[in-house]
Amino acid sequence: MRREFNMPDVGEGLTEAEVVTWHVAAGDTVTVNQVICEIETAKAAVELPCPYAGTVGELLVQPGETVAVGSPIIAIETAEAGAPAAPAPGAEDGPKIGEAGKDGRIATLVGYGPRPGSATRRPRRSTAAATVAAAPAPGPSPAPVPEPEPVTFAAPGGGVVPLAKPPVRKLAKDLGVDLRSLTGSGAGGVITREDVEATVAAPSAPAPAVGGVRREPIRGVRKATAAAMVSSAFTAPHVTEFLAVDVTATMELRDRLRATREYAEVKLTPLAFVAKAVCLAARRTPEVNAHWDEAAGEIVYFDRMQLGIAAATPRGLIVPKVRDADTLTLRELAGALGELTATARAGRTAPADLVGGTFTITNVGVFGVDTGTPILNPGEAAILAVGAIKPTPWVVDGELAVRTVCQLALSFDHRLVDGEQGSRFLADVGALLTEPGLALTW
Repeated sequence: MRREFNMPDVGEGLTEAEVVTWHVAAGDTVTVNQVICEIETAKAAVELPCPYAGTVGELLVQPGETVAVGSPIIAIETAEAGAPAAPAPGAEDGPKIGEAGKDGRIATLVGYGPRPGSATRRPRRSTAAATVAAAPAPGPSPAPVPEPEPVTFAAPGGGVVPLAKPPVRKLAKDLGVDLRSLTGSGAGGVITREDVEATVAAPSAPAPAVGGVRREPIRGVRKATAAAMVSSAFTAPHVTEFLAVDVTATMELRDRLRATREYAEVKLTPLAFVAKAVCLAARRTPEVNAHWDEAAGEIVYFDRMQLGIAAATPRGLIVPKVRDADTLTLRELAGALGELTATARAGRTAPADLVGGTFTITNVGVFGVDTGTPILNPGEAAILAVGAIKPTPWVVDGELAVRTVCQLALSFDHRLVDGEQGSRFLADVGALLTEPGLALTW
């Protein structure tokens, strides 16, 4: 029986995705939950498991094509009409991944759906206060899928794709390298990351005198980021305030903590102290951890802080979230930030971890930049930019001294955060970084 697998909604109602790489070809035998392809959405790269057992009849989409959610991408010939996998208890009547249910919605991948949290709204003038759903808390993490071994398979439309692992194929695509032009140096002729990078680094023929251009389609993370930033910039009235902070005491505390057994296995960075200060300061200024609901005519105040950390990755800028950051200790925050960064750089951030933020920190200091004017993430009330931490002339008790100084820049939505509130919050963050011992009294 011929069954078609439709492009699933891999999280948060995304309407389309690009097929990056196929791991199977027509005629291949496949099993349930076998990884058959890698897709890229506006939020993350995702490996798709096969919902059927049988033989691949036809690949309906070419690599590089962008497909609407719900459109068929592969046809599989199954032995019989029965469902190949035992459904979860209580889910016998639900739609399969990629198939529409009775309500017309497309089923999402298991593990990528959000869980509702809780939030409090400021009451309307004519109504009493109400409790409503808040930013989604993280759902259960999907079971890790082992990285597939490199294989050679027939490409749709003819030809043979050389041996290379999916991450190497992705790198080659990003750098514009045709794998068919390379000879692999790995075992069995496998093309490695080093082979791709060496090709890019190799001297090229002199460019013609007239020069040239390079064009790339606007898609994926870059397309989504651009749309979000334009929407934010022209929807929320931004205000940005700046503050120079003497963080000498915080850096000294970090050095002392690093020498203790408790922090021996944790990468304790200045960002962890900033994150902790933000969570503490938000207690006095809850407006920075809120959302302007234009449609409902309400301001939504969140009980918990879903802290976004802007991360630069090979796929572009993404903002994964530390869930319920205000409930974590300094050590737990440091550990969470380390895991978040490593996962983002590896390109394995789950779509559910990129949504539902309530406040964002962007660390421009890692690039040697002193400060900037960050743009709000859509739906959030504030974003804090952390500049470079470096020795700077500073007046201490009336005398000039060299201190460790950092620039902070806070942008906030002036519709729900007044100048007084924004200034108080920024000053509180600065005070906690100047005198970290204050955290014991908050």
